[in-house]
Amino acid sequence: MNKKLYVGGLSYDTTEDSLKKAFEGAGTVESAAIITDKMTGRSKGFGFVEMSSDEDAQKAIEMWNGKEFEGRNLTVNEARPMKERPQRDFNQGGGNRW
Repeated sequence: MNKKLYVGGLSYDTTEDSLKKAFEGAGTVESAAIITDKMTGRSKGFGFVEMSSDEDAQKAIEMWNGKEFEGRNLTVNEARPMKERPQRDFNQGGGNRW
C-alpha cells in the first residue's frame, strides 16, 4: 500500500524531478509533487512524496528527516489527511449593492 510523506523545508529551486530522484534512494517513488502558489506559480517550500510501501516510507523518513537537501534542512514525516475546509462564498461581504 502506498504511503504519502510530507516534505517541508524545500528550496524554492527544487524540482519535482530532483525530489523524486532524491527519495528513490529509499525505495520506489510513486509520485512527487511540490506545492506552488496559484497566483505566482512559485514553490511554497513544501511538497509530498508517495512511496510504494510502508517500509520504503520509513526508510525515506530516516534517510531525509532533518538532513540537508539542496542547501536546506528537510522535515519529512507521514502526511496527515487533508482537512476539509469551509467553502468560501465570494458573494458575501462589503461593497455597494445598487
